[in-house]
Amino acid sequence: MASSRFCEVQQAPPIEVFAVSKAFTDSTSEKKVNLSVGAYRTDEGKPWVLPVVRKVEQELAADNTLNHEYLPILGLETFATAAAKMLLGSTHPAITGGRVTAVQTLSGTGGLRVAAEFLGRVLKYNTAYHSAPTWGNHNLIFKQAGFTNIAPYRYWDGEKRGLNFDGMIEDLSNAPENSVIILHACAHNPTGVDPTQEQWKKIADVMEKKKLFPLFDSAYQGFASGDLDNDAWAVRYFAERGFEMMGTQSFSKNFGLYNERIGNLMVVVKDTACITPMRSQLTLLVRGSYSNPPCHGARIVSRVLNDPALFEEWKGCIRTMSGRIIEMRKGLRERLEKLGTPGTWDHITAQIGMFSFTGLTAAQAKHIADKYHIFLLSSGRINMCGITTGNIDHVAEAINDAVCNITN
Repeated sequence: MASSRFCEVQQAPPIEVFAVSKAFTDSTSEKKVNLSVGAYRTDEGKPWVLPVVRKVEQELAADNTLNHEYLPILGLETFATAAAKMLLGSTHPAITGGRVTAVQTLSGTGGLRVAAEFLGRVLKYNTAYHSAPTWGNHNLIFKQAGFTNIAPYRYWDGEKRGLNFDGMIEDLSNAPENSVIILHACAHNPTGVDPTQEQWKKIADVMEKKKLFPLFDSAYQGFASGDLDNDAWAVRYFAERGFEMMGTQSFSKNFGLYNERIGNLMVVVKDTACITPMRSQLTLLVRGSYSNPPCHGARIVSRVLNDPALFEEWKGCIRTMSGRIIEMRKGLRERLEKLGTPGTWDHITAQIGMFSFTGLTAAQAKHIADKYHIFLLSSGRINMCGITTGNIDHVAEAINDAVCNITN
């Protein structure tokens, strides 16, 4: 009998964030802390179902007019339209001028994959740039979508623990025309460092001059600062400048709908005549991939975004989440400075959103996991939501020990 072709399959490398989470789960320590996976946790370390989400779910369950039939291939239109208005603002000229179209996707990840497929297969782009570092899935998504030229642009300055703006501008200036530039709309993952508004303007200048295509990844609108408009400033500015562009949205974090896989892909064009043929091509891409998206989470988000009272209630929820993260940032910095931990720690509070690039090395991260059962990525990225009033002293002491005693 012939040998199995399956025996030729090579073992793939582990995905670090899931491997670290498994190590946390397997730990038997009573003081274990998970600072790896990107999900919100309450001050009790528990997942949080937003009260407004719970309320709408109860309303949906009691609505006998609803069923479980398939959605259209491009999803729930009331959701996609409202999501695009949330990102750009309902009075944005691109919205009022009919130059925006949007389709529901399988969360932000699915939106990026559909965007990459469309940019590569339909518009024939082949070069994409992402920040160094970036979210671990950006490179894989574009590679699997067929892009053969994927390169980083400088972003993180390890010495000053902030944005390497000059390096970013130089790399974008040297990018070939018609490159796709992946930009984090706010709360950059993994660094938590965003450009200022003045820096965004200079980034737009370079991209306009070099004819580069903006693809904004918006996973944290409202969740970052607690202000929807503030967190969408860069996206809106680029659209006001007249860029044709794409924006992907995830509702995992700001609605707490992680496993519902609710996302949106928004496209801004110059000519409204482009929209109908473009949607037809998006339809073919989605049909050949997952056929159509799920309805439950989309109905929740649609109802909240389209109901003024529910919308205000939801904004209170995101202020609660962002506010807790900000307090944990302040608390961690204060404790590290009180302990006299070597180095400066103002970057902890200068960064924004769920993640902080601490500056810890891989060896220090391993030391913290082995000795203190505090689990974080080897890059030194931590999820601030994993820190609570109950474990913040433990976390600070562990970081202090690692920085003082592990020098490599």
